[in-house]
Amino acid sequence: MFKVGDLAVYPAQGVGIIEAIENREVMGSRQLFYIMKIMGNGMKIMIPMKGADAVGLREVIAEAEIPKVYAILRNKDVTIDKQTWNKRYREYLEKIKTGSVFEIAGVLRDLFILKSDKNLSFGERKMMDTAKSLLIKEISVASNSEETKIEQDLKMIFPIQ
Repeated sequence: MFKVGDLAVYPAQGVGIIEAIENREVMGSRQLFYIMKIMGNGMKIMIPMKGADAVGLREVIAEAEIPKVYAILRNKDVTIDKQTWNKRYREYLEKIKTGSVFEIAGVLRDLFILKSDKNLSFGERKMMDTAKSLLIKEISVASNSEETKIEQDLKMIFPIQ
């Protein structure tokens, strides 16, 4: 359970702050909602407290977990499926929707590896930017670092950006 002022991660949207907990009536029944403001874009999301786990609302990763994220990014010894771009896109989208920082890191790594091999589709480039910004935001919050520092870390891992 989150409190007002807590930071949390909403899948595919990123890190946000719980601004309020409100009792609202929806479809004839009253229930409690987290009111969350996403840090990256200022969007506000209402999340039913009872369904918070089901939608994947979670705490920001612990600082101790960050090396595991970087290990996933550095592991270039992976096989990328040579399937059609739209099939790959749907697969990566599902991974991003899980909200798992580790899945997102895998998507970013795979897209960077793919990019070094061939041109990415518009959708894949957009997804790569999304994965990158989700990772940068969460790692910077978890490590209490500036986003520019995290972006530099990523440039060291993936020199061709």
